[in-house]
Amino acid sequence: MLIMGLMQACTVKQTEEVQQMDKPVIYQVFTRLFGNDTNANIKNGDRSQNGCGTMADFTPRALKEIKELGVTHIWYTGIIEHATQTDYSAYGIARDHHAVVKGKAGSAYAIKDYYDVDPDLATSVPARMKEFEALVERSHAAGLKVIIDFVPNHVARQYHSDVCPEGTEDLGAADDTTMHFSPKNNFYYFPGEAFHADFDLQQDEAQPYYEQPARATGNDVFSSFARHDDWYETVKLNYGVDYTGGRSTHFDPVPSTWTKMVDILQFWAEKGVDGFRCDMAEMVPAEFWGWAIPRVKEQHPNVIFIAEIYGPDAYRRYIDEGRFDYLYDKVGLYDTLRAVTCGTANADAITSCWQAVDDIRPHMLSFLENHDEQRIASDFFAGNAARGFAPMIVAATFSTGPVMIYFGQELGERGMDEEGFSGRDGRTTIFDYWSVNTISRWRNRNKFDNRKLTPEEQETRQFYKTLLNLCTTDSTLMFGDFYDLMYVNPASPTFNPRKQYAFLRHYNRDVMLIVVNFDDQPATVDVNIPQHAFKLYRMNPRLKLRAVDALTGEAVATSFAFTRPSHVQVPANGGVILKFKTR
Repeated sequence: MLIMGLMQACTVKQTEEVQQMDKPVIYQVFTRLFGNDTNANIKNGDRSQNGCGTMADFTPRALKEIKELGVTHIWYTGIIEHATQTDYSAYGIARDHHAVVKGKAGSAYAIKDYYDVDPDLATSVPARMKEFEALVERSHAAGLKVIIDFVPNHVARQYHSDVCPEGTEDLGAADDTTMHFSPKNNFYYFPGEAFHADFDLQQDEAQPYYEQPARATGNDVFSSFARHDDWYETVKLNYGVDYTGGRSTHFDPVPSTWTKMVDILQFWAEKGVDGFRCDMAEMVPAEFWGWAIPRVKEQHPNVIFIAEIYGPDAYRRYIDEGRFDYLYDKVGLYDTLRAVTCGTANADAITSCWQAVDDIRPHMLSFLENHDEQRIASDFFAGNAARGFAPMIVAATFSTGPVMIYFGQELGERGMDEEGFSGRDGRTTIFDYWSVNTISRWRNRNKFDNRKLTPEEQETRQFYKTLLNLCTTDSTLMFGDFYDLMYVNPASPTFNPRKQYAFLRHYNRDVMLIVVNFDDQPATVDVNIPQHAFKLYRMNPRLKLRAVDALTGEAVATSFAFTRPSHVQVPANGGVILKFKTR
């Protein structure tokens, strides 16, 4: 039993290489929504009605405020040009057929030109690339590294690069459209078949959308037919895998798509981009990433690659073979924290999250919100921002790996608008022109004085500011080992493993006792710390040792020994981070 218990407790010793890396704190922001102060918010409104934020709205003051949250990286979502219902043909940008664009603004994940900046984001459309370069410079001057999306699996149905570098062959330009699959092709075709769907392909246009031969749809629909709930606005890219031919692979010689994608990554890295969040990375073969990422890093060694990935069975392959720096911890940590917060799982289920990825934990990126997930404060998740504090403490302090928040999360944004193509679903739209209420009030026309925030919103922002700054300034959270305490804290009158979770972080002479409470009521708990932990970290136990709660700055008197439990008061839907000197 003792051996099993110690295996369950498991301390995570980071490798020397990983220990020397700072802990990234990423602020994802949907670029066109951040600075929009129009506030008309007409359902299905176009750009002229609802307005649109631009890159210029990320002023030095705005970036300073974001940096002061404790942020190290800012992920500007939606930078690369994508399909839209807004007509920019006056600027030499081909108009998109409305039937194959989702929402008035269009999805940032239906890329129309990999080499261009989205015109919606510019104050002067002809100067859009120069405005992006200036945004990168401002971000770097503010101490922030820049991440953008790389969308490798699919492109908009009417993809065409009109600004690609001289000598660059456009995607599909040399394809043999008489063949369903060829490793030389960039797309998959259905010769003799026109694209058709279960929705209107004409909509408000004079003529219906026409595509023949039809191409495979982005969500691996290998058919000329698409449903309304498919990624019908996109087409799948061909990396040399014959999906209808038994998934046979054709990687030698190197497929055309591989070389074109690396050229695109190099293009943006040379613009000063510090990292790529790679959309649906596991829908692209790991062999491509293992070939591409080292080539980019040869020229830009500090660029990081983050994989959006949902299949745990593929995690290690995309790290070892694919060479990714970080992977989404969605299926494990996010799903579990959400279930515990919503009362459908016990807090002690969190233990299984690290056990499943113990050998790769520094590579796992934790989050509670992003553009795909429902807002914590929405009616579909926790119902209010404060109930997200406990899971956020776990997500932020659980490992040395990155943590990410989504703009507005730090203000308790609820995402309960019905914007247009995006219905009232607890998410902030990625398809529509809109203004985000909390962000608009916080920005307060670039004054950032918080006067238009409610007391609850101010409290929420202060919580995130304190927690995230700890992640980037405290060596214990940045580099420390992890020790799960749940195996020595079974259910008792003073500890409820259904609602409370406890663990240690240790580094050098410092140790943190972190206890979170997922209950709507405050709790006074007794936390057992085993003798094994004291021996492992060579800690000298002393009773009634004074600690400081790193979240409040308050001194706390409690025992820190294996001979008696630590007596801890934990707020409702919150937690404590008690920091001790061990010797």
